[in-house]
Amino acid sequence: MTTFKRISPADIQTTRSTLNQLVDVIQEDVSGSATRRKYQVFVTGGVGPGVTSSLFQTVYDQDFTLQTANAVMDMTVGLFFSGSTVASASTGVDSTGKLLFPSQSLMMREKSDIYKQYAQTLLGDGQRAFYAPFTENTSAQSITTPTNRIDNALFINFKRLFHRDQIARETFAIRMYQSASDGASAQNVSITSEDGSKIFTDFGSSVNQHTTFGSEVGNIVDSTDTSVNVGNIFYDAGVVVLDIDKVISGTQKVTGTISAMSTATTIDGASIAAGQTVIGSSAGNVGARFVPDFLVSGSIDNIVDHFASCRFSSGTLTAGTFQNNTYINSTLYFCRAAPGEFNFSSNPTYADSQGAIRVIDTGQEGSQKSFTMPTTIGLYSADRTLLAVAKLSRPVEKNDEKDLTVRVRLDF
Repeated sequence: MTTFKRISPADIQTTRSTLNQLVDVIQEDVSGSATRRKYQVFVTGGVGPGVTSSLFQTVYDQDFTLQTANAVMDMTVGLFFSGSTVASASTGVDSTGKLLFPSQSLMMREKSDIYKQYAQTLLGDGQRAFYAPFTENTSAQSITTPTNRIDNALFINFKRLFHRDQIARETFAIRMYQSASDGASAQNVSITSEDGSKIFTDFGSSVNQHTTFGSEVGNIVDSTDTSVNVGNIFYDAGVVVLDIDKVISGTQKVTGTISAMSTATTIDGASIAAGQTVIGSSAGNVGARFVPDFLVSGSIDNIVDHFASCRFSSGTLTAGTFQNNTYINSTLYFCRAAPGEFNFSSNPTYADSQGAIRVIDTGQEGSQKSFTMPTTIGLYSADRTLLAVAKLSRPVEKNDEKDLTVRVRLDF
């Protein structure tokens, strides 16, 4: 018959440990067209063939068509609905309060809605704004105080597979290029040469700790001048919010082909496909800049394509890195067997038909002591329902001269 022993509360302990993993995101994974997936869920109507665009793009660690590919992060852009970019582009509101924009703009309401969605998720209020540094992010400053407010945001969502339970403080760093000068493919704004790389990091976040509705928060700063705050990092959510005006040279002039509702086939003598236009051309906006012109006139795909291919560049260098935290909660059960316990087996072959213990050596029936070789520990509920089984790495001898304790660890 099976022998049971009740485990007392004193024999049960709970612990929590942390497992760290280093995550590196390579430039080529961000910039490559095969590793960056578009969804094209936005479709316009009206003039020309219309415009299709994603609301976000997903970066994979290899060709996303392969079954072994893992989604690393999502990238998208958002504009604060009362920020300078939206205010300067809007022509007013309709009778329902919906913002109106001129035909030269594209996806402005979608860009504003994306910003609101992140604010609702991370700040608890879709009407609030992100601030860098985060210490200035109070409800009173949500609209009325533009100082250090992030009006134009680049959002980076790291997938749960990689950020796990939390991004570890002071381990995050991202490399971005400030300048995007004209290159050989000047007709495409998302394929240009880059210059002036900078590294942004969450240095100092272990000292200046903040917590908000959605997560623990840290400030992202310029690694060469930590007094310059360029964004926020939400550690539990795995979300990075970067101020586009600060992480790139936003006032730099821009030229190239972008999506538009257009039937034109030539602009300034250059041939273009229907459904496109040229930003920064002499046809009307020769002085166009990245901020605000490109953010207003470009689709989300245009903007994300530019950041991914140009601001992160292509190559084998690390574009971003961090360590994650995986919290392991453990319950330890100390299963104790006193010298006089568990020295007999319930196996029917342990004794003969007369009830005498079978011995190994003939003639030792009267002198050999009983012993067992435990290999398995079973944990049962109060009604003796088997809940868990623990296997020993090797059999252990148990006799009346041994006090045996087996530690069983359950991790979750």
